[in-house]
Amino acid sequence: MGFKENFKSELIYSGIMVKELSLKTGIKKHTLDNYLNTHNALPNAETAVKIAQALGVSVEYLVTGNEGKPCKKKTPLPLEIRQIVEAAEKLSPENQRLVIKIIKVLKEQENNVIK
Repeated sequence: MGFKENFKSELIYSGIMVKELSLKTGIKKHTLDNYLNTHNALPNAETAVKIAQALGVSVEYLVTGNEGKPCKKKTPLPLEIRQIVEAAEKLSPENQRLVIKIIKVLKEQENNVIK
């Protein structure tokens, strides 16, 4: 996978919306959208570093999909979670945001039941 696919995957994994990432990094939302939607659009090194730091991964991982010196350790996702992520990747951005909202609501409900 290339930058675009790895970037999308990390956004989904982290649950960060493009708008939130824009605020966190100071990179315009339109610019981030271009990286996600334009074929072969790659950020410069400084921008890639900001994106990687905000997502908690290395620039190498975003570009190649391979970890050099990892910024954070990730435990392998269970099969069910990987299936959810793979299905979500095929959805439109609008439906991806809806799925994230649904998951957050379910988690809040679960937390309220536990209390």
